[in-house]
Amino acid sequence: MAGSETAEGRQGEAGRRAGPFRPGQRANAADRHVGARIRERRVMMGLSQQQLARMIGVTYQQAHKYERGLNRISAGRLFEIAQVLGVTVSWFFDGLATEVEPQEMSSRQRMCLELARNFALIDNEKHQEALSQMARALAAQSQSEAVVAETREEADLPEAAEAH
Repeated sequence: MAGSETAEGRQGEAGRRAGPFRPGQRANAADRHVGARIRERRVMMGLSQQQLARMIGVTYQQAHKYERGLNRISAGRLFEIAQVLGVTVSWFFDGLATEVEPQEMSSRQRMCLELARNFALIDNEKHQEALSQMARALAAQSQSEAVVAETREEADLPEAAEAH
């Protein structure tokens, strides 16, 4: 069956070689963890992959891909698997640790969050509109200053080249 490999299967292979999770990747560490928990529960119940596959209405190859974390499992399918295996959906996620430490917010991010929170606390719509207009004006001013500075740098480039 190696000759009948699908594009979907090749994408899965490429995704596994690519390393850390990126949006659009077929499967990630969470998918592998859930798959391992499905296998663990299936074995605990004494079921074969074929039996589990029949019970959830997929081929045994698909059940195998789920257990290996090669293919993602939809929410509905995971719910069905949980019912068949007699566990809650959350059971499959037990022990899943976050691999990435949350990064500390930059001062700019903190400022933006504080600005949004304070803006939401302003009851007067006219004051909100005034603040919004002020922000637009300041942003436009910053943009025009950046364009002027960029234009000056471009104008200075030929002179700098002649000096060397």
